[in-house]
This record gives sequence, C-alpha cells and structure tokens, in this order.
Amino acid sequence: MKLKKAVETLLYPLVGIVVSLLVWQAISGGVTTVKSPSGEMEEVRTGLVKDLPGPAVTWERTRKYVVEPFAKREELDQGILRFTWYSLLIVAKGYFIAIVVGTPIGFLLGLSKTFTRMFDPIIQVLRPVSPLAWMPLGVVLFSGAGRSANELGALFTIAVCAMWPTVLNTAVGVRAIPQDYLNVAKVLKLSRTKTLFKILIPATLPYMFTGYRLSLGIAWLVIVAVEMLTGRIGIGNFLWNEYNNGLYTSIILSILTIGVVGFLLDRAMSLLEQRFKSI
Repeated sequence: MKLKKAVETLLYPLVGIVVSLLVWQAISGGVTTVKSPSGEMEEVRTGLVKDLPGPAVTWERTRKYVVEPFAKREELDQGILRFTWYSLLIVAKGYFIAIVVGTPIGFLLGLSKTFTRMFDPIIQVLRPVSPLAWMPLGVVLFSGAGRSANELGALFTIAVCAMWPTVLNTAVGVRAIPQDYLNVAKVLKLSRTKTLFKILIPATLPYMFTGYRLSLGIAWLVIVAVEMLTGRIGIGNFLWNEYNNGLYTSIILSILTIGVVGFLLDRAMSLLEQRFKSI
C-alpha cells in the first residue's frame, strides 16, 4: 500500500510534466528551410506560436544560467539562482514586516468591534490596490533616503501588498474562538497577556498560518513588479531585461524559476505549520 502511494506520488506529477512538455513542444515555433520561387533557400518559422521557443531550444540557450547557477560574470549576466537569491533577500525583509504589522492588526480587528467599524472599510479599499500603484508611492514616501529610496520603497510595497491575507485570516481566527474559551479565562482570572498567549494565539494559530502562507505567496509574486519598476537586480529585473532584449528563452527560464521557488516556499511554510501544530 505504501509502495503504491509512493509510486502514485511520483508518477502522476511526472506524467503531468511530460504531457506539459509535449504540449509546449507542439505549440512552439520552429524554423524550416524552404525553396523560394526564385530558387533560393529561405528559413520560414513554423508552429502555432512562431516566436515561442520549444523545450530543447530553451534549455540550449539558457543552459549557462542553470549549469552555473551562482556564477557572476557581469551585473546582468549571472546564474539564475544568484538572481533568485537577491530577490529572496528583499522578499524576506518585506514579508517579515508584513506579518509583524499584519498580525496585531488582525487581532485588533477580531477582538474589537469598534476598531473593525473604524478601519475595516479602509482595509477593504486598500487591499485590492496593485503593487504597480503602491511602488511609486513608496518611492515618494522615502525620497529623502537618497540611494536607499528604491530599496525602502520596494520593502514598503512588498509589506503592504503581502500583509492583507495575514490581517484578514488572523481576524477570522480570533472571531472563531469559542466563547467558552474566553469564559474560562475570566473564571481563572487570567491577565490579558496570559489570555493572549495561552488561549488566543493557540486557538488562532491555524488561521494565522493560512494567512502567513498566502502572504508569503503574494510577497514573492510582488517582487517581479517591484524589480521591474526599480531596476533592482533580481529575478524580476532579469526577466524584464530579457524581455526588452527579445530573449524569450530567458523569459521562460525566469517564469519556471519563479514558479518553482514559490512552490518550495509554500511547502516550507506548510512544514513549519505542521511543526507548530505538533508542539
């Protein structure tokens, strides 16, 4: 039974990957040499999407970024994992700010009806705003920081965009706490601090981690827009530069890298959640 489950766990994703590669190859463009009416040989692009490179071509043209993932040849010619590392550093900082700010706000929304009436409308208005809109505001807010203005603006954008899932899920978790738990706290005459750490946080933890996972995904999603606007070196900036240069193979490599890293971050957060639940 365990062997069957292990085989299915590995086999199904593998089949999905193979099918995806075949579909990609089928719709990608290629070059065929044909004879023109004048008798000369000409190269003609074929395929459903003529400018889309296939898997083999993509690998051939981007292999140097993968084979030497941490290489640094020039500022815009580095290994794909080095670009990714630059992006992960600023995402980690912005994400940390997001959960540090968002978690208390979520608790206040869940515990205080007055606070909710005052600030929930504002949160609902700001929550759908695109990172492309937040980034210019962030740069303006930190314009006095000189060379650090772009960096601080990027952190501001990541934090603002990423904190909303943490805020909303934490608030929902607090509101879902059974009234009996709070009654027990009153009977035992627990202080507010003990009530927070002994009852509120443990009961809300599953909701909080759901928010944290969603916030992490959004923080990683925002990095592309942030680096495109600021010119900061990273995976998003690499993608944008390669697009401007018409190098579609590098664009595909960037997209795949962003997707894989996002998946790994989500799995890591899931494992961390299970670890906390087992304590």
